[in-house]
Amino acid sequence: MSTPQAAGTPSPAAAPPGGTRPRVRPPRGAGRRPKLLPVVVVLVLTAAAVWVWRTFFAAPAVPDSIVTLSGRIEGDDSAIAPKVAGKILEIRVQEGDSVRAGDVIAVLDDSQIRAQEDQATAALETAAAQAQAARDQVAVLQQQVQQNQLESAQAVTDAQGRVRQAQAELATAEANLAQQQAAYQNAVFNRDAYTRLAQQGAVSQQQRVQAVTAAEQQAAAVAASRRQVDAARGALTAAEASLTNPAIRNAATTQVQKQILQQEATIASANAQVTQARAKVAEAEANRRDLVIRAPFGGTVITRAAEPGEVVTAGTAIVTLLNLGQVYLRGFVPEGLIGKVKIGQPAHVYLDSNPNRPVDAYVMRIDPEATFTPENTYFREDRVKQVVGVKLQLAGAFGYAKPGMPADGEILVQGRAWPKGWKGWHSQ
Repeated sequence: MSTPQAAGTPSPAAAPPGGTRPRVRPPRGAGRRPKLLPVVVVLVLTAAAVWVWRTFFAAPAVPDSIVTLSGRIEGDDSAIAPKVAGKILEIRVQEGDSVRAGDVIAVLDDSQIRAQEDQATAALETAAAQAQAARDQVAVLQQQVQQNQLESAQAVTDAQGRVRQAQAELATAEANLAQQQAAYQNAVFNRDAYTRLAQQGAVSQQQRVQAVTAAEQQAAAVAASRRQVDAARGALTAAEASLTNPAIRNAATTQVQKQILQQEATIASANAQVTQARAKVAEAEANRRDLVIRAPFGGTVITRAAEPGEVVTAGTAIVTLLNLGQVYLRGFVPEGLIGKVKIGQPAHVYLDSNPNRPVDAYVMRIDPEATFTPENTYFREDRVKQVVGVKLQLAGAFGYAKPGMPADGEILVQGRAWPKGWKGWHSQ
């Protein structure tokens, strides 16, 4: 049974006379697949993936109040070395040992230092003895000065008395001489008178002879009185000469005082030697104490560079000590963010051994100058960036945070409290 064909519709079996079948167009929209469906599906899946990644895997954006940095834990170690040279007798610590401040680390041989100490002690005793002998001599000379001063004063008094006595005796002798001279003149007058009268027969020759004898006796008395005057004058001269004795004694006193000054200079020199000897003794004692090398602070021995029996010089490191309680995170902050960072700002440090637990810290130091990214950066776009070194002093995790460990840090640069709900960029 054939299906009736609509009027005006050519039959598909019909063909033009030339044998070519005419092309029939399908209806509009018939047989076309939608091309936007795969694009929509891709967009939806991408959006879902982004949402899942940001919700469960991606770290949240760092708030403006926080500056992050990465680096490694470092510490300031100290090379423990003797102040003097010597032979090591014993070393009491090994690498990894913990020591407290004041613990003995090593002991050096002290035989040479003890000999120096004994020599300094002997020099001190010698100088002290010289100083004491000089002080004793000064005491003797001072007594001699006092004695000379007393004798000088007494000599002045005695000389003045002898002068006055000699003056009195001279005056008496001169008066006696004058009296004898007057008597002699009278006797000469009588002699001459009796001689004339005897020649005239007025008196006897016996009277003349008596007058002549009396004149001669009086002449002898005048001569004796004159000798007495000369003797009195000599005694006065001697008495006056004794007045110079105090000056002589004063000169002797001056000489003794010069000796005192010399002894005082000797005392000063001896005292200087005593001071020098005491300093040498103190130095020797200090050197002997320095032969026992003690830990200047509590820490951990990280290296041992010497062994017993070795002879070390002053300043040669025996062990290296590190205070694990004073470690810090050394990291770098981009130059554009360093203006936000200040000394003393609170910070957190995250160790790889426990990344979910922040360690309290604070900004201890900021480098004064910017530098390029450290040499362990191998990408050119990173190497050309300038950064500033920052130290974050750890306030905890002592004994766990060790030098060389990589770590991350974050600094709170705004406000005093960490953002609410913020758990740290390292642990997200």
